Amino acid sequence: MGERTPLYQTHLDAGARMVDFGGWDMPVHYGSQIEEHHSVRRDAGMFDVSHMCAVDLRGPRTRSFLSYLIANDVARLSAPGKALYTCMLREDGGVIDDLIVYFLDESWFRVVVNAGTAAKDISWMTRQAEPFGVEVRPRRDLAIVAVQGPNAREKAARCLPEACTSAALALEAFFAAPCGDWFVGRTGYTGEDGFEVILPATAVAGFWMALAGTGVRPCGLGARDTLRLEAGMNLYGSDMDESVTPLESGLAWTVAMKDDRDFIGRAALEAQRSRGVARKLVGLVLEDRGVLRAHQKVIVAGAGEGELTSGTFSPTLERSIGLARVPAATTGRVQVEIRGKPLEARVVKPPFVRFGKAVIEL
Repeated sequence: MGERTPLYQTHLDAGARMVDFGGWDMPVHYGSQIEEHHSVRRDAGMFDVSHMCAVDLRGPRTRSFLSYLIANDVARLSAPGKALYTCMLREDGGVIDDLIVYFLDESWFRVVVNAGTAAKDISWMTRQAEPFGVEVRPRRDLAIVAVQGPNAREKAARCLPEACTSAALALEAFFAAPCGDWFVGRTGYTGEDGFEVILPATAVAGFWMALAGTGVRPCGLGARDTLRLEAGMNLYGSDMDESVTPLESGLAWTVAMKDDRDFIGRAALEAQRSRGVARKLVGLVLEDRGVLRAHQKVIVAGAGEGELTSGTFSPTLERSIGLARVPAATTGRVQVEIRGKPLEARVVKPPFVRFGKAVIEL
């Protein structure tokens, strides 16, 4: 038996199929994964992401601490509520985790870390925070619900506490607002608009049921994965981990090295850039019949071989798509070995889908 979120019984009552994910018992779907996927692209869906962990960082030197801890530049967070996507690195440049940082005030930042890495993340942050006098406080008393889709914000706003509604609807993309014990961010992991709502665990079941009452569809991890892959978003443990750097994971844009800011892993990334980054992460669209899956071999004529890191059938595009780590010289077309047979695939730049529409040539 794994860890359980405050919505565990709610999922069972709704007929969810539960699976282990990062040590947590989580719903993979409630019946039709494809219908859940389409609900997010066309209307609104909700996900229990309480297995992820909000961590509050407090203290007068929190900004200095984050400047050292993460690869992206926390100086970009100047307006209260602003969010930043970043990687947290080892000294050798390997990715400990990818996370979102929210700036609330100069003595309070909030980060949200992945479920499977939460324990090591919190341990790492606590060690690094000690010289800065920063308090690292995991908030397991909170739950997290993601509401995503073209109608998600309007429907979710009806279910928020009245005092939160106007602030939530006024949020710009990648901003958040605290509202008493609730915290609403205009962020997500689907390529659609919506909110990620952090709220007291004691209130989450009522919020979930209120959302369902407005027509927001419960969705499981299966749809979450096809949605994030269509959006070209990395999954920790699949598309990057401690064995690779952001520079070979399609995440160079999250690394800020234009000034002389010292951060953990910077020297390793500079050395990698200096000698040349040998691999890169690309999008693939399968041209033949079949389904792309993680760990399939990618054959690049004249350049060597690579590997699928993520792959699926795209319900929106009705094509098989994937992310692959391949030699840096890879362009044009490649072959993917599926069941011992080389099939043709086209190299594209992610994302594949944005706001429900294809952004690649079909």
